[in-house]
Amino acid sequence: MRAKPLFAVLLFVCTGAVAQKTYQLQSPDGRLSATINVGKTITWSVKDGYTEVITPSTIGMELAGGEVLGQNVSVKKAETSKADEMIKTPFYKKTNVNNHYNQITLSFKGDYGVIFRAYDDGLAYRFVSERKGEITINNEQAQFNFKNDDTAYLPFVNDYRNKDKFTTSFEALYSKLQLSAIPKDSLAILPLLVDLGNQQKAAILEADIEDYPGMYLAAGDKGSNGLTGTFAKYPTVEANGGHHNINYVVNGRADYIAKITGPKMFPWRIVIISNSDKELLDNDMMQKIAAPSRVADISWIKPGKVAWDWWNNWNISHVNFKAGINNDTYKYYIDFAAANKLEYVVIDEGWSDDVDLTKISPAINLKELIDYGKQKNVGVILWASWFAITRDLEGILTKYEQMGVKGFKIDFIDRDDQKMTKSLYAIADAAAKHHMMVDYHGMYKPSGIQHTYPNLINFEGVKGMENVKWGVKDHPVYDVSIPFIRMLAGPMDYTPGAMRNANKANWRAVNDNPMSQGTRCHQLAMYTIFEAPLQMLADNPTSYMKEQESTDFIAAVPTTFDETVALDGSVGNYVAIARRKGTTWFAGAMTSWDARSISIDLSFLGDGKYRAVIFEDGINADNDATDYKKSTVTVNAKDKLNIKMAPGGGWSARFEKI
Repeated sequence: MRAKPLFAVLLFVCTGAVAQKTYQLQSPDGRLSATINVGKTITWSVKDGYTEVITPSTIGMELAGGEVLGQNVSVKKAETSKADEMIKTPFYKKTNVNNHYNQITLSFKGDYGVIFRAYDDGLAYRFVSERKGEITINNEQAQFNFKNDDTAYLPFVNDYRNKDKFTTSFEALYSKLQLSAIPKDSLAILPLLVDLGNQQKAAILEADIEDYPGMYLAAGDKGSNGLTGTFAKYPTVEANGGHHNINYVVNGRADYIAKITGPKMFPWRIVIISNSDKELLDNDMMQKIAAPSRVADISWIKPGKVAWDWWNNWNISHVNFKAGINNDTYKYYIDFAAANKLEYVVIDEGWSDDVDLTKISPAINLKELIDYGKQKNVGVILWASWFAITRDLEGILTKYEQMGVKGFKIDFIDRDDQKMTKSLYAIADAAAKHHMMVDYHGMYKPSGIQHTYPNLINFEGVKGMENVKWGVKDHPVYDVSIPFIRMLAGPMDYTPGAMRNANKANWRAVNDNPMSQGTRCHQLAMYTIFEAPLQMLADNPTSYMKEQESTDFIAAVPTTFDETVALDGSVGNYVAIARRKGTTWFAGAMTSWDARSISIDLSFLGDGKYRAVIFEDGINADNDATDYKKSTVTVNAKDKLNIKMAPGGGWSARFEKI
């Protein structure tokens, strides 16, 4: 990295003898620019060419004692730098990411500063403190003001747990409304998306929230068309509660959001800017901006697919044993995984005492199951609540590493205050030292930690398939929204793969034998479209064996890829993506409840001929959502495929080079 002039400075004296300086920062391609004004306050604004994206927005940090970092600012130094490097991303949608940016670091009197960074697809800033010792942060000011009363896609916190608005599952459908219509008492979860008009979108997200609370966004000042950051106060009173008393809920909070020990780099505040919806489908911001990997040896980290028990309620049939949480059932799941070359099984809630993971159910011989899986090349991943595993993290990891467990699916996190985010980094670090993979099921925002700890291989924080068990409607619309919004933050433990599929008129909530909303091909396409290095097969082995043709197709789709190409899409309407692993390409498309015809350009294939195995909605899929047609054709890069999708439909294909 070397310095290069990337900005201009304009200096003038303001009222009150506070000198104000203005700095300009441009993206490497010159399209995006940020204007930073420093004086009485610090404000930043963003343009895409001549289009205003973020109008002047104030940033700052309020410390205990009344000091505000960002008021009456005196600049000591401004340093510019740039980077243009390739980052290896081995467990991602591509093997390498180009990290290309321009940066300015402003250092202020008072031993703090702000770093601003410009990429070709977005801009970001973060506060830094050079102060040593403990610092108490009462609040942070983070404004995102827009010029117009734009329409936004907002996932609101809507399931306050234990009457604490910051204790939530981080799952919500998107409310589409104008910025001026945001309810004043609401909190929006990141990422969220703002439609600027003329195909232009702005997504707001954050990264590197280590040892600091996550950010929510609330309605800004009246008349500002803005959003403003809101943060959970530090928890002071906690107790067991919630589901089976295994949540650790907050009953009291302090008057500050964080206590930190300096020096400290604070989280990135990010705005991604796209000029077409399709651009959002292949965005690498989180991989580019996150802290580098802290895991030197990653050879033991093995992504893959998982035979999962909970969604299908252990509902296998035509067997000579009682299905449930017992060894016979899990051996059956292991046999199924082995027969279909799935890498793992998850043993979900019920294998142990809910709060004491050393007390294994008498119906489970865990060592026998692990050894049985090892014989068949199937690893075992265990479910645990956050509370249970943190009671003795080192002891639990040591015990189950020695037993041969491959990782933990950690549930009921449901918070991102400072205590929780610090804990999640500590769990990921400890798990890596024990060669354990982790799936944070019940925690929303990946926020770059998946790059820092690549053993952290999936996250929930998405309103996934489990919600159709409980009656949440209109999931196909959500399914074609999250690839443009939620997936910007990182992988999603959506848990697809239903073999009981229903159209809008016939679907109903059934807990024990749940069905999906939309067609079979809608489900198949998720395995290509949804990023998930650890990807579930949510239905039961009995159903998959009855539908072996679909199962074979799912089993052949990788969970990480070498290359990704965004084909087409419109937020909330449809999505189409192609991904390559080796010489084989995989492509998927999904639509909302609206039937749709689109054309897929196969130019991504490159030279040569390919054998395409295609699954498309059957002619009667609008009435029977399980109806599909499988075909095999020979294609090349000059071809285009015209596909028709039923309401809630989909399309999926595998292209093998001949």
